[in-house]
Amino acid sequence: MKYLIVGLGNIGDEYRNTRHNIGFMILDAFAEASNISFATERYGDVGRGRIRNKQVVLLKPSTFMNLSGNAVRYWKEKEGIELENILVLVDDLALPLGAIRLKGRGSDAGHNGLKNIAAMLGTDAYPRLRFGIGSDFPRGCQVDYVLGNFPAEERTVLNDRITVACEAIREYVLAGLGNAMCKYNNK
Repeated sequence: MKYLIVGLGNIGDEYRNTRHNIGFMILDAFAEASNISFATERYGDVGRGRIRNKQVVLLKPSTFMNLSGNAVRYWKEKEGIELENILVLVDDLALPLGAIRLKGRGSDAGHNGLKNIAAMLGTDAYPRLRFGIGSDFPRGCQVDYVLGNFPAEERTVLNDRITVACEAIREYVLAGLGNAMCKYNNK
């Protein structure tokens, strides 16, 4: 069985540590913990490996956030991966910092990366791991907030929660979405 794990983010040093790039951060940590390295390929940086008897393809799209669906569709088709075996890692303003919610489908909730993925796949019925980045910003400053770096006081909490997110990904691959949801939602 093969899985596609997609971390959403924007390419470039100016975006490296921004809230909107939490998908890249989680995927980098997961790759490191799993001894998987990335190589630049079509539509992004791709890593391949195994988690026990399961094959995983890790993808950090190079298409920028708002066009992530192009990369997801390409790698889904190229690798022959079923829709239910795609897990998208995404930032979420509606959740407090570090909160994790796994879901099997859902709306894009205004997230342009998720919106584009749904458009390119023709459905919103794909699993996602939503990672809370909080919403502590003044009205009208959402773009500056999501494209801003995590402040030092949040980095300590962030590192621990990224580790938990990596555990949730592993659980998803090995035991399925339902088990991962039961074990990690609200943890």
